[in-house]
Amino acid sequence: MSLEDLKEKLSKVVEPGDMVPRDYEKDGCLLEIKARAEQVEAVAKAALEADCFLESIAAVDFTNGPQIIYQFNSCTSISRVLVRVQLSRGESVVSIGSIYDAALWYEREVFELFGIRFDNHPDLRRLLLPEDADFYPLLKDYGKVHAFRSTEDIYGE
Repeated sequence: MSLEDLKEKLSKVVEPGDMVPRDYEKDGCLLEIKARAEQVEAVAKAALEADCFLESIAAVDFTNGPQIIYQFNSCTSISRVLVRVQLSRGESVVSIGSIYDAALWYEREVFELFGIRFDNHPDLRRLLLPEDADFYPLLKDYGKVHAFRSTEDIYGE
């Protein structure tokens, strides 16, 4: 399926202004989407219907809260899509593990490192850290890091 087909499917889920075309050679993706937490499941379903696979789920900690980054791609055409979901501190997001099995592992990893909870995740527990760990090592307020930056500093928004 082409990138245009994916855009068409996503236009039913997110606002057209939240889909920004990107330069693949510069950014490594062709399309960037700003989604809200409640749109994640619908975006993942649209990506699956467009024959995309889930490449990764990651997160970044900003002063205004964590941001989850989903990457979808296709084996049939170059159509890497980046989905950014800005959360507030303590806000959770729905698991897409029922849509993409691989998401279950990525979500556990994001939970362990950032403390972001995924609703309806069947096994949200730590992977490497002790079960009773009371810290999340990639949060900017952990230890001596305190290297907070805002999304405006990074993305210029």
